[in-house]
Formats: sequence, C-alpha cells, structure tokens
Amino acid sequence: QVQLVESGGGLVQAGGSLTLSCEASGRTFRWLTLGWFRQSLGKEREFVAAIAWSADYADSVTGRFTISRDNDKNTVYLQMNNLKPEDTAVYYCAAGPLGGQTQQKLHYGYWGQGTQVTVSS
Repeated sequence: QVQLVESGGGLVQAGGSLTLSCEASGRTFRWLTLGWFRQSLGKEREFVAAIAWSADYADSVTGRFTISRDNDKNTVYLQMNNLKPEDTAVYYCAAGPLGGQTQQKLHYGYWGQGTQVTVSS
C-alpha cells in the first residue's frame, strides 16, 4: 500500500514559478514510477510528467516543468516555471510500477488527493 500527499499548490501570476511536492509512504518508493497529472474544470485528467529511471514530459510542459525524485525522502517534486493561465488545474501525484505506459492514467494504482494550482493572467 502506498499513500501519497501533495503540497505546494497555490495562486501565482503568469510567468511565475511553483514547486509541488508529493511525499509517499511505504518502503517501496525507489521501485515505483512517480507521475504528475492535472485536471482542469470540464476536462479529462491529463499526463504532465513521470519519472522512473528517467523523466518524461507532456509536450505542453516540456522546457518549463522539471520532475525530480529524492528516494531517501520518499518524495517527488514538480518544479514549474514560466506558468501560464492554461496550467491552472488540480495537480495529482500518482505511483505505479516501473516500466510500462507511464503516460497513461491506468498505469497508476495509487493517487494523491490533489493540490490546486491557479495561474492568473
């Protein structure tokens, strides 16, 4: 069993930065793929970034967002720079097995509660 708790969301102006954190329980953290997804009003939950042995990003955030992990702290981070109003969403942390279709929601069996990110224009 893995429990995920996100933090770091908030309100920021366009062009600003935020860093999200997600702390996981359990001793299997280093053997997990960690992902970030987001969901805005009226839209499907979409892939943002994932990290296992390497990082993977959605085209919409490439060059602006950076995902990283600290296996000693059981924590995954999402550094978000040059934020845009269209980045406004609830951001969810997710955990799943290594390998596989890490851009797909169904890959992940564990989800956090989400943290709101609002970018004003």
